[in-house]
Amino acid sequence: MQRYKILHRTYYNFSEAVKLGPHYLHLRPREDYELHVESLKLSITPSANLLWHRDTEGNSVAIATFDSPTTQLVIESEVFIQQYNENPLNFLVADYALDYPFAYPVDDRTLLLPYMAYPDPESWIILTKWLETLWKIGEPIQTYTLLQKLGSHINQSLTYRIREEPGVQSAKETLDKGTGSCRDFAVLFMQAARCLGLAARFVSGYLYSGPSAIDFGATHAWAEVYLPGAGWKGFDPTIGDIVGSDHIAVAVARLPESVPPIAGTFFGTAESKLDVGVWVTKC
Repeated sequence: MQRYKILHRTYYNFSEAVKLGPHYLHLRPREDYELHVESLKLSITPSANLLWHRDTEGNSVAIATFDSPTTQLVIESEVFIQQYNENPLNFLVADYALDYPFAYPVDDRTLLLPYMAYPDPESWIILTKWLETLWKIGEPIQTYTLLQKLGSHINQSLTYRIREEPGVQSAKETLDKGTGSCRDFAVLFMQAARCLGLAARFVSGYLYSGPSAIDFGATHAWAEVYLPGAGWKGFDPTIGDIVGSDHIAVAVARLPESVPPIAGTFFGTAESKLDVGVWVTKC
């Protein structure tokens, strides 16, 4: 078991007083047999009323509402977790799904269909041609090997860059530009997997990146694919490998724009400036 501390600070500074609308916070990691949330502390200025719920994906969401105008919004999350995913390859894929292609059973497919939706027709054509460079139809290959090849190819053939602007690039944009952020690579992997007929979803969370004078941790994004017998398994195309103990999932979604760490509105004519700091440390 590995214990982590995650400190996530978000500052919104406004040029004049504004009224804040509801803010939706995806900051509590997803708990399961591999991850336990030991404690969570949320500090918000100005003071807010908090209501928690689980959304349709099982993500923990806090809704913060505010009563008074302000020139600054500060949201600080401090979380301690226990991570038990020390051997991410310790799983067994069902016999019928060991080799690609395979078909999901009817009952599973009914639930998985939203995660199997093809991208738009133009992107589908581009992605299927791009996938032919990895795997030829009819060529024997294990399902896991194909997914590993996909993640590794994105990592090796495209250039990672930090992208501060909001939004996510389409798979076509990422391939055309040859560059993208972790969330762009996750969407490319996810849409490519769907073009292969596999159920895939977007994951947002944190990544522990080891001690560094300038890099203490980061928000991060990757993709998960549903493998019969093993369940949802994470693949991180930014590093070109399967998701392991340094990945801390916070939220999953069919669409990446559904799960930003913080989303909200304000009313007024003020200009706003956003500053974010994330520190992930072992303890």
